[in-house]
Amino acid sequence: MKSRQAGFTLVEIAIVLVIIGLLLGGVLKGQELINSAKVKNFATDFRNIPLFIYGYQDKYKALPGDHNTVTTAITGSTKATTPTTSGGAACVSNLCQGNGVIDGTWNTTTTTDETALFWQHVRLAGLAAGPTSTSDAQYFPVNADGGRMGIESGSAATGGAYISGMTPTYLMCSTGILGKYAKQLDTTLDDGNTATGSMRVVTATHTRGGAAVATTAVDDSSSFIVCMGL
Repeated sequence: MKSRQAGFTLVEIAIVLVIIGLLLGGVLKGQELINSAKVKNFATDFRNIPLFIYGYQDKYKALPGDHNTVTTAITGSTKATTPTTSGGAACVSNLCQGNGVIDGTWNTTTTTDETALFWQHVRLAGLAAGPTSTSDAQYFPVNADGGRMGIESGSAATGGAYISGMTPTYLMCSTGILGKYAKQLDTTLDDGNTATGSMRVVTATHTRGGAAVATTAVDDSSSFIVCMGL
């Protein structure tokens, strides 16, 4: 006598398909929420810089990093001693401190530069969180993906503007941002075009000056540097 082989009914198959659909939908929605949260985090980094600058100016009547009398105004602070040129021109007495410009490059590794000490000054002023010792391994700030962040005056760095044709009062840049986030950031904070406006996207190997221009060739899975003029 042959045994009967049980199978799934159409109703059972339909239920399984619905459950699978719900699970996939939940995963996709969860990933969408994660992506959205990350973009908001990146955007907050850019929005905070003006708050740091203007909050510091309101309190000390000087620019963070460029503050000439910072050591007497803030206990434990360090006065910048480099660079000695501003926009390629030698500063008075070979010093640039107190000239109303945050001199140096945004991605400097020289901890005596104004652009490096910007972070110490705003942290000691209580405007930002983070280590105040320039020898701390975590001193330079990073974004949500661990990419370096920094600020410079738009046209005051040795070697010229970081992005050709873009010389704002201040330029804030953030590295290691995936293309899909870079495009969302530009749409959120600017004109949606990664090569125009106040926010621009450059390749991870971008170099300063000359023909160093922003790019529209932004693929989702590659890493980019995003800069915004303030």
